[in-house]
Amino acid sequence: MDANHSVTFFDSQFQKQVSEQSFALNPFEEAALPYLTGSVLDLGCGLGNLSVEVARRGASVVAVDASPTAVARIQQVAAEEKLALQGVQADLSNYQINGQFDSIAAIGLLMFFDRVRALELLEGVQRHVKPGGCAVINALIEGTTFLGMFQPGHYYLFGRDELAQRFAGWKILAHDHQIFPAPENTEKVFATIVARKP
Repeated sequence: MDANHSVTFFDSQFQKQVSEQSFALNPFEEAALPYLTGSVLDLGCGLGNLSVEVARRGASVVAVDASPTAVARIQQVAAEEKLALQGVQADLSNYQINGQFDSIAAIGLLMFFDRVRALELLEGVQRHVKPGGCAVINALIEGTTFLGMFQPGHYYLFGRDELAQRFAGWKILAHDHQIFPAPENTEKVFATIVARKP
């Protein structure tokens, strides 16, 4: 999928979830929660389920997504609950991170870009985490057989241990692989890494 197609695809999904009031955290978001404290950047935050929960726990959160539906929901919750939560609508194919953060999450995001942009975003995350802070990254990896959501050439599957290798010099707090069934008898294989910056 090109960027516009994926934004349209997810925005329609988010509209359905908002109408159904379906805001449960997914397993990756649940696992990320303990590591997201202080000033937090949530890249590709979707409906903001993780961002909202982190803000409710006292963090100051910038939540970035391309979906207008997602950002509107985040801004509404932030206003209603008086949370330190800012929703930012941005095209992540050219978004530049500003400022330094105690924690940065990019869950289910990096695979939607070609290799150059995926690695550029990852390096941006690494540069903008404060010393002693955490990065939480989750992405599809090699072995994934469900590719129907991608336009050829517009995605990147990381190598099985590539994320860990790219955090050389950081303290790896968690590094997991998960396999989930996907449409058409296929599988989605994810790597999740939590790393603390020296």
